[in-house]
Amino acid sequence: MHRWRALAAAAICALSASAAAAQNRPDQRAFLELYKELVETDTTLSAGSCTRAAGQIAARLRAAGFPGDAVVTFAPPDHPREGGVVAVLPGSDPALPAVLLLGHLDVVEARRADWTRDPFTLVEEDGYFYGRGTFDDKAQGAVWADTMIRLRPLTPRRTVKLALTCGEETTFAFNGAEWLTRTRPDLIAAGFVLNEGGGGRYGANGRPDMLAVQIGEKAAQNYTLTATHSGGHSAQPTGDNAIYALVGAVQAIREHRFPVSFTATTRAFFAAMAQRAGAEIGEAIRRLLADAGDAEADAIVSRDKTLQAALRTTCVPTLLSAGHAENALPQRATANINCRLFPGETVEGVLDTLRGLAGPEVVVTANQPIRPTAVPLAPDPAILAPMTQVAKRHFPGVPVVPMMSAGATDGIFFQAIGIPVYGVPGMLIDGDMSGIHGRDERIRVKALYAGRDYLFELVKVYAGVR
Repeated sequence: MHRWRALAAAAICALSASAAAAQNRPDQRAFLELYKELVETDTTLSAGSCTRAAGQIAARLRAAGFPGDAVVTFAPPDHPREGGVVAVLPGSDPALPAVLLLGHLDVVEARRADWTRDPFTLVEEDGYFYGRGTFDDKAQGAVWADTMIRLRPLTPRRTVKLALTCGEETTFAFNGAEWLTRTRPDLIAAGFVLNEGGGGRYGANGRPDMLAVQIGEKAAQNYTLTATHSGGHSAQPTGDNAIYALVGAVQAIREHRFPVSFTATTRAFFAAMAQRAGAEIGEAIRRLLADAGDAEADAIVSRDKTLQAALRTTCVPTLLSAGHAENALPQRATANINCRLFPGETVEGVLDTLRGLAGPEVVVTANQPIRPTAVPLAPDPAILAPMTQVAKRHFPGVPVVPMMSAGATDGIFFQAIGIPVYGVPGMLIDGDMSGIHGRDERIRVKALYAGRDYLFELVKVYAGVR
């Protein structure tokens, strides 16, 4: 009996899903095909191919009428699976600097054994799309490619460019965004970049709680701690082996708290949060805005890991390795320390701090590649105003809040050559981060379509399309 009920329930769900799909507008169905193909193309570093995904996007752009020279695919010979695609839709007014739509094709590793569903099959279930990259960053990548296709029959005043690249999710592999800014700056030249990093979130009530526009970000940098010792037989332990030295250094880093810092963006963000948070945290935020050295207020605000990450540089151990045999004293112990540097903080400055914390027994080095220093970005009202105005039509009553990303994106490479980057609002996430970088990554179906509609209208405004 239970089996028949389960089968009936499954059939009803399938019919409901089919009915919902049938009700989609033709343009939504075309978008879903593009999105599905992108999600189901494995673009992990270990086994996937961004080059294949870039080729699929290029084929769709060309089929939509983009001439051959307007779509450029690239894959360096020494990185044949880590390619990308750039497309250009010329505007009618060459005096207007281009807008660049930036996204990344690569995704974080995903093992089938860890997931409830196949991570590389797009599954619609209970109002969500599941799959690796459904949110980060194939939702936005698909929207950007779809936006270019929808703009193609129109005549924008401003040139619109698209760059979908590989390597954003790693620091040790080829990075297509960095390669473009270094070797083909002419191809991606723009007045400003629209990127991931913003978005928004749903509240506990299931309704949009706020929209976020990212203005600036931290810089990701890894450091290595290395402790060495002469070793010996484990039957004759000493008090100074390599693991002890490494553990002491890691503990010192754990206990260290970098000083509170603010940019114009984070001040605006915290001022908005002070109005929305509870009485205790709201008052602590106001105190901290008045005095960044208020340790008591800092302790209260920092209970929230999201707020704490927006206040300062952070460093945390992410990898450990030690020893060479179970019955021998360790001769070597290492730890990777992943730091997220607050804008204005330098790789060398943090290196000096880590060396001071680790002490003389532990060698601290900055890992290659060394990313550009994050710089504070002055908010441009001409860029921000359309985001707010369009949001009023698509998300009425939902505030647009400026924020700095505590993570890192490929936007930092464009900022390094003087092109401002904004993480766009519109793509809303659940409060638990929707499984991004974890298992069972997902996005609400309504969030994907609502974000698509918002972002298309936003780009039309920037492009001068009526």
